[in-house]
Amino acid sequence: MPQTLGKVRGISYAVTGNTATSHDWSTTLRARMPVVFVAVAGLAFVVLMIAFRSVALPLVSIALNLLSVAGAYGVITLIFQDGRLQGLLGFSSNGAIAQWVPLFMFVLLFGLSMDYHVCILSRIRERCNSGMRTADAVTSGIAADAGVVTSAAVIMVAVFSIFATSSFVDVKTLGIGLAVAVLIDATVVRGILVPAAMALLGERCWYLPGWRDWLPGRHFHETDKSLPALPVLGSPG
Repeated sequence: MPQTLGKVRGISYAVTGNTATSHDWSTTLRARMPVVFVAVAGLAFVVLMIAFRSVALPLVSIALNLLSVAGAYGVITLIFQDGRLQGLLGFSSNGAIAQWVPLFMFVLLFGLSMDYHVCILSRIRERCNSGMRTADAVTSGIAADAGVVTSAAVIMVAVFSIFATSSFVDVKTLGIGLAVAVLIDATVVRGILVPAAMALLGERCWYLPGWRDWLPGRHFHETDKSLPALPVLGSPG
């Protein structure tokens, strides 16, 4: 640096080049990532609370979505940071993951998984409003939408897996991470953990504090007479 810097008042300086750009990019991502996580999770909580008139369901939904994302983070760390499966996937690990990939994965996966999660919860809610117990509604609702969720998951895994053939390691990382996350989400999370959590909570799934009673929508178990009675899975007729 010129010797005048720091000795003469009113003089400022800046550094340019690839190193400075990378440093600023990394600093900005680290600073913004917590804000993005909180904003996405907070907005999802508010929307789900309004849609389903429940406090427990949004919390469970967000926690399980984060579990899917965490599983995908673990897989890409094992493969691309630790260097496993390099020969099979055709890349050379540099011991790191591009900083934009985890944040991009989180935002995209949260939106995708919440899409068919809302579809499942809607079917369950409809059955509860028609008079079913929550445990029966969970079984019936998930069974009714199993084909749709499975088909959507198969399509998304197939599309994301195509990115694994890319010669760019960052794109390959993103594709494998998304494919693994959707696979975990559609099988372990939606097929096992969601029904298990709702079965354990039972009628408490629909708990809403009285001071939030102004939210739109019907109260839990307020039967809609215009809807036909929905049969419990496995029952006669």
